[in-house]
Amino acid sequence: MKKYLAELVGTFVLTLLGCGAAVALGCSDSNTAAVVGTAMAFGLAVVAMAYTIGGISGCHINPAITLGVFLSGRMNAKDCGMYMIFQVIGAVLASAVLAGIASTAGLDVANSTGANGATFGVTNALLVEIVLTALFVLVVLGATAKTNGATNNFAGLAIGLSLILIHLVGIHFTGTSVNPARSIGPAIFAQGQALTDLWVFIVGPLVGGALAAGIWKVIDE
Repeated sequence: MKKYLAELVGTFVLTLLGCGAAVALGCSDSNTAAVVGTAMAFGLAVVAMAYTIGGISGCHINPAITLGVFLSGRMNAKDCGMYMIFQVIGAVLASAVLAGIASTAGLDVANSTGANGATFGVTNALLVEIVLTALFVLVVLGATAKTNGATNNFAGLAIGLSLILIHLVGIHFTGTSVNPARSIGPAIFAQGQALTDLWVFIVGPLVGGALAAGIWKVIDE
């Protein structure tokens, strides 16, 4: 249970600080500084949690990563399912806190939760999420592989920095999810189009995670 709770806490922190930064900075295409700040917030949150709970749960804090790890044969089906459940719970709790903060500050909760959207069409958004998630999960699988030897000590840093890069590319197109839990939580409170588009940010990352596992098996064997 400790590792499941660790995933809940880690996903809570990632969602609250990452989405919270997007809200606080007013992240939009017209605000380059806010885009960079939001990207850094997500990446740094991952780095912080990697060195906080990595020794307990591996710090997946993302169902797409958990799926990739499972398909790579590094965890069993029970843990895979439980990780995903607790990750979503953590993201929902964080989104509730963020929505509460936004309403207290007099902000429109629907636009103040860091929810994603298929701005350039569902097909394009799906493709972006698949590709970016595949790249991200591939970094995770490689950085944490036993064959990497001593570099495993820097896995958290490599993963966090790669997430910053992923956000710098993806924010313009989808707001960047690459993490179903991180999208489910905010969408519940944002409602409207965020809920309508939510399936894209569940299916896309999960397909990307599975694709990364397949690629890693090919290049690691």
